[in-house]
Amino acid sequence: MKLWGGRFEKTTDALVEDFHSSIRFDQRLYRQDILGSIAHARMLGSVGVIAEDEASDLIAGLQAILEDIQAGKVEFEIGAEDIHMNVEKLLTERIGPVGKKLHTGRSRNDQVALDLRLYLREEIDQSKALVVKLVQTLLDLAQKHLETWMPGYTHLQKAQPITLAHHLMAYIQMFLRDLGRLNDTRKRLNVSPLGSGAMAGTTFPLNREKVASELGFDGVTLNSLDGVSDRDFALEFLASASILMMHLSRLCEELVLWSSGEFQFIAMDDGYSTGSSIMPQKKNPDVAELVRGKTGRVYGDLMALLTVMKGLPLAYNKDMQEDKEQVFDAVDTLQKCLLVVEPMLRTMQVQREAMAGGAKGGFTNATDLADYLAKKGVPFREAHELVGRIVLHCTKQGIGLEELTLSEYQTISPVFANDLFEAIGIEHCVRARKIIGGPSPETVAEAIRQSQAVLLKLLEK
Repeated sequence: MKLWGGRFEKTTDALVEDFHSSIRFDQRLYRQDILGSIAHARMLGSVGVIAEDEASDLIAGLQAILEDIQAGKVEFEIGAEDIHMNVEKLLTERIGPVGKKLHTGRSRNDQVALDLRLYLREEIDQSKALVVKLVQTLLDLAQKHLETWMPGYTHLQKAQPITLAHHLMAYIQMFLRDLGRLNDTRKRLNVSPLGSGAMAGTTFPLNREKVASELGFDGVTLNSLDGVSDRDFALEFLASASILMMHLSRLCEELVLWSSGEFQFIAMDDGYSTGSSIMPQKKNPDVAELVRGKTGRVYGDLMALLTVMKGLPLAYNKDMQEDKEQVFDAVDTLQKCLLVVEPMLRTMQVQREAMAGGAKGGFTNATDLADYLAKKGVPFREAHELVGRIVLHCTKQGIGLEELTLSEYQTISPVFANDLFEAIGIEHCVRARKIIGGPSPETVAEAIRQSQAVLLKLLEK
């Protein structure tokens, strides 16, 4: 008989039983569910709702079930619907009628909200640790490549010379913001909904704060309707995970481009590449491509839960059972991607000469030539037009700006002098950009130091 079956005269249809059950996926919450029940049982005993010895029996029984599940000795039942009912059924079978007292003052509605918060809190901490490791690897790479010259791009067209360190630092800033978002999400979810009951609290004198403190929460929810029906915290995590995956995807897209024969800026390690079943010469960046693809999967998890929650009236509705699979999938996908991207970056080979060669082509020093004229007193808009004409001429001749002679430059403007060639040298173009946020090695080195300090502060929160 169902634990809730007193109201019913006939059993649930077999098809409905299978359709309704969530134990196939929510069994993943068994540890959080049992830890929450232990704290609830201890509180029930301390406030006198049940006898102290009954609370002790409940706690001992729950701890034994936890150990047996972890040892693989428990087989969950579809008919018991979910992890909450499975645990309670096991507990009652093992310790007798006192097991039926565990659910006093509690509903599955506030119980599942508690379990999911506990689960996400742990997974956010795990995800943060993986992001931190990724940022540290990127910081190490940036430190090694302060003077690895490369072209910067806009519209995927060569724009201005920068360094690989400067390029990597852009992603470091993104991932540091991702850490901040995960911190904020964790802070907002870290309140206990237990005690909200089905939707209107309970008449039992529960000590909600005691349970919250034992489980490591910062406080309790202040409205019972909100406590059982809120999934903002799950949506916020999915949104944060989606943004983080977007950043991973952008980085991986560049690795795919850079490892191509057209760029040859990097060579992926064999351990993070795959081959072709028909073309023996191929070395494919499949890992980076798959991260790019899995980003859409996490986006889908966010959109699915947003759609589930759209238009739901207060308080709990069965639709909300669909929250867990989206959260589980996003957690798994995000963490697997973080796990593989970090060593892929750490083991790739940077082709410095190819990057430097790329920086010299495509007129990446054209802006510096215009700046040179502006510093000589030529209005910038006029300088821009003059350099545009020079670029057009060089394009037709198939040469670079540095290949024109001084006399040729002076036929265009008498302002040009011998110092122009130093001004448009690729290294000078980069080193001269010492403004905060710029690509000069000196500036990037300081940005690395500041980013390391930011990382430490984020770890303290």
